[in-house]
Parts: sequence; C-alpha cells; structure tokens
Amino acid sequence: MLHKADTSLNRSEFNIPDIFAGYNLAASDRLLCTVLPLETADGAVQDELQLLGAQCGSREVLALGQQANRHLPELKAIDAYGRRADLVEYHPAYHTLMRRSFKVGLHCSSLDGGANPFANLQRARKIMVMGQVEAGQLCPLTMTNAAGAVLGQQGSQFLPWLQKISSRTYDQRHLPMSAKEGVTLGMGLTEKQGGTDLRQISTTASFLSGERYQLNGHKWFFSAPMSDGFLILAKTTKGISCFLVPRLNEEGGSNGLNLVRLKEKLGNQANASSEVEIHNSHGYLVGEEGQGIKTIMGMVMPTRLDCCLGSAAVMRIAILRALHHASCRRVFQKKLIDQPVMTSVLADMALDCAAATSLGLQLALHMDLRGRRYSGQELSEAYLRVIIPAAKYWICKVAPTLVCEAMECLGGNGYVEDHGMARLYREAPVNGIWEGSGSVMALDLLRVLEKQPEMFELVLEHLQQTLGAAGEAACDVLSAARHEAIYDASKARFLCEQLAMTAAAAVLRQICPESIADAFMESRLAGGWRSSYGMLPARFEARQLLDWLYSLENGRSHD
Repeated sequence: MLHKADTSLNRSEFNIPDIFAGYNLAASDRLLCTVLPLETADGAVQDELQLLGAQCGSREVLALGQQANRHLPELKAIDAYGRRADLVEYHPAYHTLMRRSFKVGLHCSSLDGGANPFANLQRARKIMVMGQVEAGQLCPLTMTNAAGAVLGQQGSQFLPWLQKISSRTYDQRHLPMSAKEGVTLGMGLTEKQGGTDLRQISTTASFLSGERYQLNGHKWFFSAPMSDGFLILAKTTKGISCFLVPRLNEEGGSNGLNLVRLKEKLGNQANASSEVEIHNSHGYLVGEEGQGIKTIMGMVMPTRLDCCLGSAAVMRIAILRALHHASCRRVFQKKLIDQPVMTSVLADMALDCAAATSLGLQLALHMDLRGRRYSGQELSEAYLRVIIPAAKYWICKVAPTLVCEAMECLGGNGYVEDHGMARLYREAPVNGIWEGSGSVMALDLLRVLEKQPEMFELVLEHLQQTLGAAGEAACDVLSAARHEAIYDASKARFLCEQLAMTAAAAVLRQICPESIADAFMESRLAGGWRSSYGMLPARFEARQLLDWLYSLENGRSHD
C-alpha cells in the first residue's frame, strides 16, 4: 500500500540523509580558498567568493541548475507565418543562472587584466563554484571570455563589441548588438567533413567593402546559437580567415545564420548546441586575411583551461554529494563515512579532485602572470604552452571515472535522476571532447617537443626544483617519456598523463600538507595505471586527508 510522504519524519531514525543543500561551495573547499604562491591575498575578493559559494550551495540555486538541465532548449526555426525565426527558447532558470554569472564577471576576465592583476585566477575560482550548480551555462561564458581576448588584440576596430562584452549585465533580448546592454559571443569552426582538421573547412567568404565580407557555408557544431555574434572560420582567396559574424543585422533582422537543428547530446543539456547553414551572412575580418587558424588559436588557451576547471567542478560536486550521503547514512552500525573501505574510496577520489583543482588554479595564475614583468615571466609562457594540453588530457579523462565511483557511493539512489548524480555522469565526458580530444592534446604536446623543446626543459626544471628529492623518480620518468614520444608518437598520451600528474603534485607540494602531496604521488606516479578508487597505501590516514580537503561543517548553513 502506498502512503503519502511524511514530511515530519525523523530522518536519522529512518536512516534517510538530509536533502543535499546548504553547503557553501567555496568555504567547504579548502584548496579553492588557498592563496597560491605569487598571488597577493585580497580580503574583499575572498569575501565575494564566500558569498558566491553560499548562494550557489543554497537549495534555491541548486534547484535552478536542475531545472535548467531538465527543461531542454527548444528551437523555433520558423514562425507561425512561415518566416525564418531561428530562435532558441531556454527555461527561465537558465537565464537566471546566466544573470548571476554575468554579475560576477565569468564572461569577461580576459578584458579585466589591466585593472585586476589576478582576474583569471579569481574567475577560475568562481567558475569552479558556478560549475557545480550547472555546467551547461559555462559554454557561452567560456566562448565570450575567449573571444573577448581575440577581439581585444585587434586595436580599436571592435571597441563597441568589447564594451558590451565587458558589461556585467546579461541581456537576453532579441536585438542587434548596438541596442543591447551586454552581449555573448560564440564560435563556428567545426564542419562535418573536417572535425578537428580545420584546414578542410569549405565555408567561403567573399569581399564586400572595407572589413566586410559575405559568408556562405555550413557548420556542423555551433554552440550557444543565441549568442549575439560568432567568430567563424571561412575561406577567402588568401586562405582560411576569421570573421566576427553578428547574429542579427543592425535593423534587427536575420543575418543569414539559419539554424537547422539542435543536437541531441548525451549531457550538457542546458546549453543548446546547433547545426547552422550560413546564407549570405555579413561578417567582419578579424586578424589578417589567410591567418584565420592562427587568429582563432588565441581562444584555445582560455577555452582549454575552462575545460579543466569545468571537469574539476563536476568532480568536486560529485564527491561532495557522496560525502554528504556517507556522512548521513548508517550501514552495519556505523555511518558510511566511518567504514574504512568507504573512507578510503572517498579520500582516494578527493586526491584526484584536489590535484585537478590545484593544477587548474595554477594555470589560471600563470595566465595572469604571463607578459608581466617578473623574474619568472619565461616560465609562465612555457608553463601554459606545455601544461595546458597535458592538464586537459588528464583532468578531463579522470572526471568520468571519478563521477561514476561517486555515483556508486549513493547506491541505488545515485542511479536515480532526483539525486543529481546521473546528470553529473552524463556531463562528465564532454570536456574531454570539446576543444580537442585526448589524442589531439597529445599531438599538441608533441608539437612543443618538436618546435619549442626549450619550453619543455624549462617546465621540467621547475617541476624538479619544486618537488625536490620526492619528485626525482617522477621527473626521471618524464625525461624518458619525452624521448620515447619524440621517436614514437603513440607514447605521447602516456607523456601527457605523467606530465599533468607531476605538475599537479608540484602544486599540491606547495599549498597542501606534505601527506596529501605524498599520497597523490605515491598512489599515482609510483603505482602505475589503475582503474578504480580505494587503494591508498596504508600509511596514509584517509579520514585525515578528507577532513583537511573538505571542511563540510564549516561550510554548511543547513539551508
């Protein structure tokens, strides 16, 4: 017989965990709030992060994330009278989250560097918080931020666009750029015949006048199609070039970007990804004609970093949900978290998440330091070029495995939509595909070894100095793997993974208790490949590691 749910029941008596809510997603994450070496502490910035963490961990905002993901965007390609509309309608929850993200500047840190010396690092921390609420909204934020960096290098030509990108006001209205308070930007690169190989694109651009061109063609993936403008690659008589193509013309009419369909994706549901046909669309040349791939590469570094941060955020919220369940649920006369086998699993997962978080934040810091006059300027350039492809390779690959393990910690409930883990599991693989798959990252690292070997040497020397005697074996492995990969490209994936984990260990060594860095190095770098969690060496206290990395009670308001 079915009974109406009793909302007054004693949850502890019935062994039912509290509803997951009320955690401060910043305060409960010690690493996220740690001041990095070379960073200047700022109390006001920390206060802003803590406020964002409290808001995002509330039941209200977590529910917004669930609603935005569950109610899929809908394409209205044709209006009631048969005219092209090319509109995508989103659930109000999506727009609410976008307004929150705009307010804290997640779309424009690339333009804040002059006034804020740690704009990228501060944004990275906020991305880690907002990404735990709903990852789908990160896509337009990432592309707008990266596109702003590219347009900002073009002098005053795109100043009106840059001013609107810098606005902290999210404006969802269907209006031309000049009439809006704030804008978002997307990009259109991928075509069905080329995929990652951008040199195979067939979209064309014909010169009209000044910097204006007319584009025709097709793009197989066209994410965030309600953006106000797009950086699109097309061929001219001089070769592949980059163009800024507004979605609407100045009169508010269509600019020929006809949406064919929305992609039915495994995850990342709140974010619409589309297929588009380009018919006589007017665009403006960005960078030099014939140098489009070089121009668009200016977006690669920040977007790949966001893939790392987004994956780390998904890992973090998955572990937090597992910890919440394990702290409430009793099994065999003990709370789950006090059962040694469960404690070991949770601590083991927490190490990977700590490594991913630390490495992502360190990369963001080097983006801030790059180009600045300080003694390690050359290191920052080399660190970004060498470590970003390796970090994206490893962090984005470990995320699906970790989320699967975290889902299992909830038992059958983890497999049920209401508990949020199924959504995270569907979300976890996407960053490993976006902005270049694992093999593309490995090949990118090989290009560094072939064309800029001095950068690899500089980074390796830095890792050796930071890790000291504890890292000798790991750095020896890197040196050997580097030589093998040069002569056998199939070894490049192994090099990527080892490089990312060694770099992560170096950051952990600087900002964590020694036991955490040692546990990560001994279980990952010395132990070789493994396919599951819960196998920490016995000499490491799993509960002690968890208590340092996750300050649950300090970060909970019992919302």
